[in-house]
Amino acid sequence: MTHAATEALAPPARWWRTRTMRRFRRNRLAMLGVVLIVALTLACFSGPYFLPFDELYIDLRARFAPPMTGAHVFGTDPLGRDIAARLFQAGQISLLVGFSAMLMSTVLGTVIGVVAGYSGGRIGAALMRVVDAFLSFPSIFLLLALAAFVSPSPLMITVIIAVTSWMEVARIVEAEVRSLRDRDFVMAARMLGLSSVRIMFRELLPNVIGVIIVAATLTVARAILLEAYISFLGYGIQPPLPSWGNMLNGAQQYLDKAPWLAIVPGVAITLAVAGFNFIGDGLRDALDARSDLR
Repeated sequence: MTHAATEALAPPARWWRTRTMRRFRRNRLAMLGVVLIVALTLACFSGPYFLPFDELYIDLRARFAPPMTGAHVFGTDPLGRDIAARLFQAGQISLLVGFSAMLMSTVLGTVIGVVAGYSGGRIGAALMRVVDAFLSFPSIFLLLALAAFVSPSPLMITVIIAVTSWMEVARIVEAEVRSLRDRDFVMAARMLGLSSVRIMFRELLPNVIGVIIVAATLTVARAILLEAYISFLGYGIQPPLPSWGNMLNGAQQYLDKAPWLAIVPGVAITLAVAGFNFIGDGLRDALDARSDLR
């Protein structure tokens, strides 16, 4: 029996997952994104155990040591702190902020999008006008305005980023649910007397999970970039706690004499954002049934 025939006999859900994974693995950029994120995550969370210094250790005799100087793989900063140790610790914070903000914004945007898309009428219109109101403010200015009035801890920065990132998810989910709410399976659920909440979150939500996953993946990249941005401007994570953004902030005055201070965290941000964007684009193509026709 051929592989295609075996797939055809598989249960529909299993067949769909197999086909989606096959399409995803065929996307070279998506696989590159997976490699980048896995490598970056492993480096940030396991790298500190292999270094002889922690992120707060100061060696004034080794100030501005260039990369590959002794045990300082990425060099040292103006205080003699090891750049690699600070980079890995900053990576843990930036990745955790990115993932946590993604979870918060995706849950909030999904709930609002599902309710607005299914309810329609005045409720749906009111919820989408709230979305439009948030979108009418430039997200960067809204983010900075909120950050200026709260304590700049990792938790608060995560909440601020989530509060300014849920609108795109809500719009995408609302459009998908609105296109599905008059389908036969929804009509059948209503005729069986199922509650609106059950129809929304047990019948409709599983059918839009694909677009939610894609949006969530891209939201991680955006959250990491926003955290770096506000930390670079001095409103985010505050020293001595490192983040990729405040490492760039501290490096800007030494670009001429110690360019590696900016290059190392800049490359880390680029790899993280590019990796998640590659994965998001790959998931979008893999979950699109029309991709088989191309």
